Amino acid sequence: MALELRQNLKLAQQLVMTPQLQQAIKLLQLSRLELQQAVREELEVNPALEETADGGSEEETAAPEASAPAAAPEEAPPAEDKGLIDRVDWEYYFGDGGRGEGRVERDTEEEDGRPYYENTLTRRLSLSDHLETQIRLFGLPDSMQEAALYLIGNIDENGYLKTTVEDAAEALSLPVEEVERALARVHTLDPLGVGARDLRECLLIQAREKGEGFELPIRILEEQFELFSKGDVAGIARKLKIPKETVKEAFQKLVSLWPKPGREYSADDVQYITPDVHVFKLDDRWVIQLNEDGQPRLRLSSYYRSLLAGGGQELPKEDREFLKAKVNSALWFIKSIEQRKRTIYKVVESIIKLQGDFFEKGPKHLRPLTLKDVAEDIEMHESTVSRVTSGKYVNTPHGIFELKYFFNSGLNRGGGEEEIASKSVKEKIREIIRAEGENKPLSDQELMRLLQNQGIRIARRTVTKYRAQLGLLSSSGRRRQF
Repeated sequence: MALELRQNLKLAQQLVMTPQLQQAIKLLQLSRLELQQAVREELEVNPALEETADGGSEEETAAPEASAPAAAPEEAPPAEDKGLIDRVDWEYYFGDGGRGEGRVERDTEEEDGRPYYENTLTRRLSLSDHLETQIRLFGLPDSMQEAALYLIGNIDENGYLKTTVEDAAEALSLPVEEVERALARVHTLDPLGVGARDLRECLLIQAREKGEGFELPIRILEEQFELFSKGDVAGIARKLKIPKETVKEAFQKLVSLWPKPGREYSADDVQYITPDVHVFKLDDRWVIQLNEDGQPRLRLSSYYRSLLAGGGQELPKEDREFLKAKVNSALWFIKSIEQRKRTIYKVVESIIKLQGDFFEKGPKHLRPLTLKDVAEDIEMHESTVSRVTSGKYVNTPHGIFELKYFFNSGLNRGGGEEEIASKSVKEKIREIIRAEGENKPLSDQELMRLLQNQGIRIARRTVTKYRAQLGLLSSSGRRRQF
């Protein structure tokens, strides 16, 4: 068979992901803080883009909407006031950044007397820092202090020692007895119980420090810890031959001790959520307000727009092309941010329409909803809705929720009624468990029957799964032992 080369013409449509389109998609899925960072980075690399406190003039803010970004460099930007360039402080912008002659060092305080933000930053005291500060005050011999600091370095965030005395002695080339004495010193540090090797030792350290009144709790920990961990009051009373009421009193004292003493210092800092959207009702109408606090307001640089006045013919060709590219990029960036705002608004508006009962009555009235439902309502692709709802939060009359919260599967109701959202079922399970008696908690089978009596067709294993997802214990774990 002979091989030959041929030329063919073919007409086809193809979707090309241009850099501008990729940038628009990236901005769409960014969270609020990530968007602020992206804007800061763009301001650093694009001289044609600048931040304004007042939002700029109508002429400047309207520029992205007036025409497509690709066509913007071909049009002559509006001429600025000819006196503007003469009023620019060139020494400040292109000099060394100081005022007047020479560079002026930053003062430690702002002009109005407030300290710089950088000077107010602080670091949370860690558990190891807290323990090391205490151990250095003892004035221990060098070898013992070295052993104590080594042990402190092997204490986890809960306050437990994660190495053995033998391993520590081998690593430090010290006698085991020396390391044991160092560990005994660590056990005296605040918070009490830190440096323990297990829960039993942690509770014993704290109980012994309590002294009078803790004789029986100490005995229970030393002799009957396994039964204590199971909450077996009757078993301990039988073993120690004492009344059950006396054992219950000892249990009450033991549960007042802290099983994870290091958590006070090693817990993560609280992360506060700033909602992207506020939704509130005004005159029987739901109002959507985008949260733009802290978001830089952008516009084209007046100086660079003036350089392009008249086509920028006085500039060298290379500089003119560079300037056009930067202006084009700035226009597209501003337009992408505005498009992001409009898309978020449309998605939230659709969620309010489709989840009206939730906004009126609360989480128990959440209905099943998919990304496809919203996408069809606003005539966008599902992937766009997914990007918009990821990592963004809305403030509602019932609390702050991630936009993803409103999308969930459904369960069938009996009698041909419409489906109920799985999250609504979880709220019902939480409400039932909250109202149950401490001495007679409901089993998953009983929860299933109660839900079925409310017209919710659900299997016991589904109840178990939902209860576990809510972080709720089983009936045996919820039962009050003493």
